[in-house]
Amino acid sequence: MEKQNERDTCCERPRMEDCLSKKIEITVSEAEKRTGRNAMNMQETYTAYLIETRAVESQNEGQCSPVDSLWRRYSEFELLRNYLLVIYPHIVVPPLPEKRADFVWHKLSADNMDPDFVERRRIGLENFLLRVASHPVLCQDNIFYSFLTQEGGWKEMVNETGFQLKADSRLKALNATFRVKNPDKRFTELKHYSDELQSVISHLLRVRARVADRLYGVYKVHGNYGRVFSEWSAIEKEMGDGLQSAGHHMDVYAASIDDILEEEEHYADQLKEYLFYAEALRAVCRKHELMQYDLEMAAQDLTSKKQQCEELATGTVRTFSLKGMTSKLFGQETPEQREAKIKVLEEQIQEGEEQLKSKNLEGRDFVKSAWADIERFKEQKNHDLKEALISYAVMQISMCKKGIQVWTNAKECFSKM
Repeated sequence: MEKQNERDTCCERPRMEDCLSKKIEITVSEAEKRTGRNAMNMQETYTAYLIETRAVESQNEGQCSPVDSLWRRYSEFELLRNYLLVIYPHIVVPPLPEKRADFVWHKLSADNMDPDFVERRRIGLENFLLRVASHPVLCQDNIFYSFLTQEGGWKEMVNETGFQLKADSRLKALNATFRVKNPDKRFTELKHYSDELQSVISHLLRVRARVADRLYGVYKVHGNYGRVFSEWSAIEKEMGDGLQSAGHHMDVYAASIDDILEEEEHYADQLKEYLFYAEALRAVCRKHELMQYDLEMAAQDLTSKKQQCEELATGTVRTFSLKGMTSKLFGQETPEQREAKIKVLEEQIQEGEEQLKSKNLEGRDFVKSAWADIERFKEQKNHDLKEALISYAVMQISMCKKGIQVWTNAKECFSKM
């Protein structure tokens, strides 16, 4: 009955207006560097993030609702996500931002305490919370709500759920991947797609990092024009003012690359989110493989027990077995012994049939719920990546226009000489 209730909960599709994001405003407003002692009683430096929440309803009524706030470490965000992965295996759980910087160009620090990196991570953590709060199922989880509103005792509350005991081992998942006999074609294709998506976005981010490196050099070299024009202006009377002005435009152009590449990092982080989403897709596929493997093992075990029961009832052994060898060596069992074994096997068969039926139903419910969420994710992905790529293209066009404008201004300066 408990499993049936769980299935009913999983299959329900909450209305969008019930999402937590419609009821409270969520922001990760600041990051703070702290020093403390870890579980080994060793001193460590870490970053804490301030989560602020405010009720939306009172704002709509014209009232200024109070802001609730609490601090969380990155490791607590990780604990929350691990909990969501285990409790909602049929859902593509939103990823966290990277723990350490990757795909960086040479001027960016890979240090996880670097202020610019911490700021980007702050934005990513806020995005993670907003993703969960707007998900029709995840947003209703009590542990998630407590993460936002209850600072003390939250970790104990999570651990009391016992979610770690429900987590599938990596070895078991790997075993299922290679031994499942009848994989679902849709999940196999989805797993392949997630691998390809991760590969494509990784290549795109590497190309972008190389372009950023070269672009930075090209812009900064323009500063040399400014220096040369300035030096040249000092030895010219009629041409001096024009050269000095042109040099100034070149200096401004050279300095603008820092803001441009900082804006580019925002788009790179949007791509990185879907790089990590690829692993979330694979997690759903792995869970389905595990369920399919358990189903096949249950069916195989049931078939084996039915065969044993038939052999005992008829007194024939169809395949080579240890039982057949012992019968030949030590003689046949008595009718009473056979009847007792048949009775035990019949009970096991009945139990096995019920388990198989339950696993079949559980598997169908998983596929139904998982595929509904995968379709939701696909719509979200297509919308987000389209917007990100368009915005990136607009930014590149704007950057090129600024370059044209700089040289247009320089041309006017030269014309006035």
